[in-house]
Amino acid sequence: MPVTMRDIARDLGLSVVTVSKVLRNHTDISEATRERVLKRVREMRYQPNRAARSLVTGRSFTIGLIVPDLEHPFFGEIAKAIARRIRAQDYSLIIASSEEDPAIEQREVEGLMARQVDAIVLASVQTSADSAVFQRLAERRVPYVLVDRNYPELGANYVGVDDAAVGRVATEHLVARGCRRIAHLRGPEVSTGIGRLRGYREALSRNGLRAPADYVAELKSGDDRSEEHGHEAMMRLLALPVPPDGVFCYNDEVAIGALRAILGAGLEVPDDIALIGVDNIRFADLLRVALSSVDQNSYQIGERAAQLALKLIESRKPLRSEHLILPIELVARDSTRARR
Repeated sequence: MPVTMRDIARDLGLSVVTVSKVLRNHTDISEATRERVLKRVREMRYQPNRAARSLVTGRSFTIGLIVPDLEHPFFGEIAKAIARRIRAQDYSLIIASSEEDPAIEQREVEGLMARQVDAIVLASVQTSADSAVFQRLAERRVPYVLVDRNYPELGANYVGVDDAAVGRVATEHLVARGCRRIAHLRGPEVSTGIGRLRGYREALSRNGLRAPADYVAELKSGDDRSEEHGHEAMMRLLALPVPPDGVFCYNDEVAIGALRAILGAGLEVPDDIALIGVDNIRFADLLRVALSSVDQNSYQIGERAAQLALKLIESRKPLRSEHLILPIELVARDSTRARR
């Protein structure tokens, strides 16, 4: 039979209430008692009955996370940060992918609500704040936190960065490295793609530069299969009568695809074409040409989103929405080094 709190209490000569308080990390238990209980818990391999606890508390002690692509390192860092942060509060994380498809995202949201998760963290692929996804979350009163992609008109909780600033910083860096024909491999019609495109155009205007319309190359999707789509878009730029001498990419995986296309065409990075991405993924400095990038502090995004989700769960009344904009950092590497 599974070990119960009653078994541990009887074994130690303590009350069930005392054991329960230790397991819930109550502060009114002495350190000596806490150590005794936790030692016996480990020895007896006690596992809490989550079903029973859910019946008492009305919570599932799970949080859902939906991202556009499970293979993308940026979202992997966010997931890791959330999992670590909520594990300390004895919560579990359920992760799903929308594959950059609004219909799949809606299905995953419904699935998480059916599992009665206590909150949802969402990097949404919806193109409008009027989406049925947000309406359903509001109807069911499920607390949720948006990450990476924002819908300001919703007034929802959000953790991310200023994407227009990301676009400006990346483009200004290319200008400073001597690039004058700067293209952009742009993201989808969500806040990240729209903001980074705006920042790119603002930086060009500030520096008295203009880009032909075909220097803004659309990707087939933003974060799903990014490398493949970055390669395809870069090939289109290389086929232009006057190719660019600098490219700002929507994210690092897009930039990796672009890098592969440039090198495959027999050109050099950065001497022929300089390249910069966004995310500063872990292996950016291990590529054939170390990739310059704008770091969004992905781990911190996940950590702050988890803290906010837990705060929403614990609150006994509706809270005012929080809009957390985190700092960004330019990380310059070989793909934008000074040209020979």
